Amino acid sequence: MNIAITGLNNVDNPGPGVPVIRGIKDSPKFDGNIIGLMYDSLEPGAYLKDVTDRNYLIPYPAGGLEPFFERIKYINSKEKIDVIIPTLDAELYAFIKLESRLNQLGIKTFLPTLEHLNFRGKDKLSSYCESNDIIAPRSILINSVKDLHQIPSELSFPVAIKGIFYDAHIAHNIEEARTHFNNISSKWGLPIIAQEFIKGEEYNVVVLGDGNGGSIGTVPMKKLFITDKGKAWAGVTIKDEILLDISDKIISSLSWKGGAELEFVKEKESNKFYLLEINPRFPAWVYLAVGAGQNLPYALFELALGKEVDKFEDYEVGKIFIRYSWDLITDIKKFEQITVQGELDNG
Repeated sequence: MNIAITGLNNVDNPGPGVPVIRGIKDSPKFDGNIIGLMYDSLEPGAYLKDVTDRNYLIPYPAGGLEPFFERIKYINSKEKIDVIIPTLDAELYAFIKLESRLNQLGIKTFLPTLEHLNFRGKDKLSSYCESNDIIAPRSILINSVKDLHQIPSELSFPVAIKGIFYDAHIAHNIEEARTHFNNISSKWGLPIIAQEFIKGEEYNVVVLGDGNGGSIGTVPMKKLFITDKGKAWAGVTIKDEILLDISDKIISSLSWKGGAELEFVKEKESNKFYLLEINPRFPAWVYLAVGAGQNLPYALFELALGKEVDKFEDYEVGKIFIRYSWDLITDIKKFEQITVQGELDNG
């Protein structure tokens, strides 16, 4: 089996690709090769021998679907890809739109529909939560600097300023909101979301939906250490029936197909969970779920192949992940090989 996986960036805001690969390779049933698909020649996962077998540069989907598809088609002619697992928010639209064409090449995927992907978008989260009786912070859409002046009349500072795909920063006044708006919109475009800031403890849940309203597995964790970008650098698995019930309700209402991450904050005074985001892919901390007894990445791989996968019934509470970094020393020739040829063999 040849599995192609994206998201090999592993910086301070790491991609999910490397932990997804680790989960798949941890399964005693897996016997195959990992093909890394990278958008940048300095994505660390491509240089790790024990992670990928071969790697290929691919163009950003924003450059057009045809060049993107043609590159995948070329890679497939060399590797005979069985399954592609995209792990980044911004690329999912391209892979979903190309799903039938990939299938004609013999490449399987396990992705949500375009409708469901749009339905859970950050710009539609408030209306989704209101329709499904889920508590969420109030938010407004910002399409221009002028729209920022809505914030004081509709929300109280501080507020979270969020990009449509990535990035979130706390603004304590209009000036800070304007700075964050300019920085985020220049990278990710419009709209920008201004969201009510809820003070409390942060919890994340990783889920794998079967596409029929059910969950193959669900593992919640409490953040123990958070970076200045709001990313979990350490977390512990917990058992909270209310959080699990809300997560099941979300996956059921969306008939979600594939991996997802649900972000919550537990408000201090009320002890209620507020849904902050529904991210349409596995998180970078998904390997914690593997360590807790639910190998969700491998389960997704089997679902993509059309296999029946049993629901995980439980997981270990009290499992902790602590993210760390180390300097990877490699040869300049590898970097040159990727940069010039767009390919790297780790054999």
